[in-house]
Amino acid sequence: MLKRSIIIVIALCTVQAVFAGASQAGAKQDSRAADPLGDGVRAVSQAAAGSVEAVAAVAGGAAQAVADAANQIGTTFERDVLAGPGRFVNREALSESGLTIGFSGTMVYQQNTRGGMSTHNKAGRFTGVYDVELAADLERLLGWEGAGFYVVGEGAWSKNGGIDGPSVGSTFGTNTAAGTRRSMDVLEAWFEGSLFDGDVRVRIGKIDIGGGFEVGGRPVAFDGNMYANDETTQFLNGGLVNNPTIPMPDFGLGAVVLYNPVDWWYGAAGIADAQADGRETGFNTAFTDEDFFFYIFETGITPEFDSQKGPLGGAYRVGLWVDGQDKARFSNGRNYRDDMGVYVSCDQMLAKENADAEDTQGLGGFFRWGYANSDLNAVGNFWSFGFQYQGLVDGRDDDLAGVGIAQGIFSDHVGSEQTDDSETVYEVYYNAAVNEWLSLSPSVQYIADPGGADGGKDAVILGLRAQMTF
Repeated sequence: MLKRSIIIVIALCTVQAVFAGASQAGAKQDSRAADPLGDGVRAVSQAAAGSVEAVAAVAGGAAQAVADAANQIGTTFERDVLAGPGRFVNREALSESGLTIGFSGTMVYQQNTRGGMSTHNKAGRFTGVYDVELAADLERLLGWEGAGFYVVGEGAWSKNGGIDGPSVGSTFGTNTAAGTRRSMDVLEAWFEGSLFDGDVRVRIGKIDIGGGFEVGGRPVAFDGNMYANDETTQFLNGGLVNNPTIPMPDFGLGAVVLYNPVDWWYGAAGIADAQADGRETGFNTAFTDEDFFFYIFETGITPEFDSQKGPLGGAYRVGLWVDGQDKARFSNGRNYRDDMGVYVSCDQMLAKENADAEDTQGLGGFFRWGYANSDLNAVGNFWSFGFQYQGLVDGRDDDLAGVGIAQGIFSDHVGSEQTDDSETVYEVYYNAAVNEWLSLSPSVQYIADPGGADGGKDAVILGLRAQMTF
């Protein structure tokens, strides 16, 4: 069509040029004589040229529409990987080829400036971890719908694993991003597949049992949270990253099943090696000696509420866990198996800055609660809540600001090590996005009664975190 229009235009222009010479000769006899043929040729030429422009515009618009649609489409596996805390930070999508390699590093400097155990001990003040991640989207690579493979290796440098032991003595931990000195451990290596048109997703291998899936744009399964779940970009204190009443196993062998038949509801169940050690493959603890496993179940809804500036998303999760390990009772020292507990985790977008559906600027809030048997667990009750604002400062649309409070109620049994009733944490941070691969986060923590130690002094911790993602 386009080629034929161009040929017609060229031919008509040639005919017009020939007759132009003839019309100029006739013009000597009567300069005001009519030229119907020339006028007709010019009209046809202009119409043809307009057709060419119209065809080009339509083709260009169609191409742009196809490109925009392709950019918006994400596979189920891709969304699940992006939902995991700390995974591929600042990456909007996996590579179009389906194979993506990522490298990230987190460095934290913290100092106890008041109270705690010591303000002069320098051990553990500077910590760092680095991760190498590989994600293979098998739907893009091989056409296996909803399937993928993920593996991550992590190394760390810190002789003391942070300042908690030498300087603070917090039960929750002031730096969840810290790790003990290791060159590289394969922490996760798992396969994910989907069944029944994607209503069921299965993950199996060496897993992080709380690694999470994406449902309704929110992280779920297990104890996920939109605003308090990522120590690389959000809060650093353990009481504001996870629920300490849940005895989550280390990285180890396990499996998780997620059932998500509708956009707003899901159910999930998981099983993992309760004795897992993230530095090992997991086979020696999962299939030899004691058969201790950790079971967890969660269900939740992900509703959206209308507002003047678009829908406000949220997630409301409730879960039950069972720990199959032997635990000694504080009250009499006797062993007990199949310890159980319950938890709640909620997050809700409270206000948006503008009506753009893709823009996440605005205020969000979160809440957590947990219960465990205080005769078997040092923390019997727990709650936390707080807020996060994205784009608080004009012109800094990607920056995050957060404030949170967490409190753990300690067991009052005589055999428990804690003597005070609770430990309470207050944390404020500001995460400034310097560029696409670097963010800097100053933070302040105030810890009341760290570790529940009798006569312990409230601690004030100042910190600075640098997060790099390539």
